[in-house]
Amino acid sequence: MTPRYDQLVQLLKGLPGLGYRSAERIALHLLVEKTDLVRELVDSLACASEEIGPCGSCGNLTESDECEICASTERDDSIICVLESVTDLFAMERSGAYRGKYHVLHGKLSPIRGVGPEKLNIETLRDKVEGNKVSEVILALGNDMEGEATCHYLKEVVIGDRPIRVSRIGFGLPSGGNVTFADEVTLRSALDGRTEIEGV
Repeated sequence: MTPRYDQLVQLLKGLPGLGYRSAERIALHLLVEKTDLVRELVDSLACASEEIGPCGSCGNLTESDECEICASTERDDSIICVLESVTDLFAMERSGAYRGKYHVLHGKLSPIRGVGPEKLNIETLRDKVEGNKVSEVILALGNDMEGEATCHYLKEVVIGDRPIRVSRIGFGLPSGGNVTFADEVTLRSALDGRTEIEGV
């Protein structure tokens, strides 16, 4: 094998969900087939990297300052669903169960890994709850220790004693699970079965 081939496999292996054999299979397909897909893939990745970025309001992916969901007048902007990642947002949208707005944190609090509030997309959420337009915040974070700690921080520090209903999904989600890997029916049940948080 050549050094460039090894480098390509290692780069592909670094992608989520790809082991060595999957990375090798993709590399061989791209190199052996020599299809136009290679050039299209390279061009598409370059364009996406340059033109797609985070929404300034919620953290979703967008090609402009504001994503389509935030810009929509058909969504209920008095309800905000807080998620860990953009993949969670995509999963929630596929379920079709939610018609409010979103807020993506891009992670969870984790002192062990050095992730504090300053490393998460929290300040724009604070701005939203201070704007007096939000009536409910749905915390749709995983029910592991980091998710629990993040929910507690958002409830106590960011939202505080403001007259905002704070609810938490969890019905139907397995212990330690997260939104991304739940199916549409489970997510709908989780939203319908959300409960108000009195004290985390």
